[in-house]
Amino acid sequence: MSNTTQTNPNAEAASENEQTTVVGETSEELKAEWVDYQFEGDPKFAVEDLNVWYGDDHALHDISMDIPENSVTALIGPSGCGKSTFLRCLNRMNDRIKVASVDGSVRFDGREIYQDGVDLVELRKRVGQVFQSPNPFPKSIRKNISYGPRKHGDVNTGLLARLTGRDDSEKEDELVERSLKQAALWDEVKDRLDDNAIGLSGGQQQRLCIARALATDPEVILMDEPASALDPVATSKIEDLIVELSEDYTVVVVTHNMQQAARISDQTAVFLTGGYLVEYDDTDKIFENPESQRVEDYITGKFG
Repeated sequence: MSNTTQTNPNAEAASENEQTTVVGETSEELKAEWVDYQFEGDPKFAVEDLNVWYGDDHALHDISMDIPENSVTALIGPSGCGKSTFLRCLNRMNDRIKVASVDGSVRFDGREIYQDGVDLVELRKRVGQVFQSPNPFPKSIRKNISYGPRKHGDVNTGLLARLTGRDDSEKEDELVERSLKQAALWDEVKDRLDDNAIGLSGGQQQRLCIARALATDPEVILMDEPASALDPVATSKIEDLIVELSEDYTVVVVTHNMQQAARISDQTAVFLTGGYLVEYDDTDKIFENPESQRVEDYITGKFG
């Protein structure tokens, strides 16, 4: 981000009226400076005045925030606060929900993704997503990894490819190995790549899904509570992997686990009741000295 001060455009208007709260929350006004997170370099995502509705339900209110490149941004907050809705806005997955409508701006590498003519297949190739529950295809481990590149035409195999001299079997092998190594799964499955992926453990399945996302060579990986359904050992492996991936990718992760956010993220955005972004700053600052009393209350377990 440049040194120009950027604020949540609606935070000043919101500060004129105290926001709706739930039992346990302190009643307070939003302040623009609480979400004015600044960092060096240009943002990977620049979000401005983002509003989302599901029918008549106003799920996100005037969200403005910049997300830095090659880092981990955690989105935390109680259930129903809009953090997963926000995550889906970054690759337009909300387009798949018929009752959803989106207003505002999301710029990815400086280009507006909410405009006519955007190639959503290409966008979702560059901005991959891993979901809460592992969802491997009922295919071999190898075919799970190569599915995306095959779909995009980056890898051609099979009889027709061989007959036309365009067989990419070696390329596929290299792709599968690279992706599984990046997902810290290669050593566990390298001798059974043709086994059905459904036979893997839950933690292995989730790392396989991460490998599948990496296979399309994305720039960003969105993760929606990627370890919530896993045991502590598998969760630890996913956390270590997220930190490693941030060296080469921009990672945005939704989590209900505040300790997890504190362990893995560089910056944290806190969404609270009603779909408002209340505070956004370096993770250490959020957890050790938040500006908002409501954020303090949430972190210390007074509500949520």
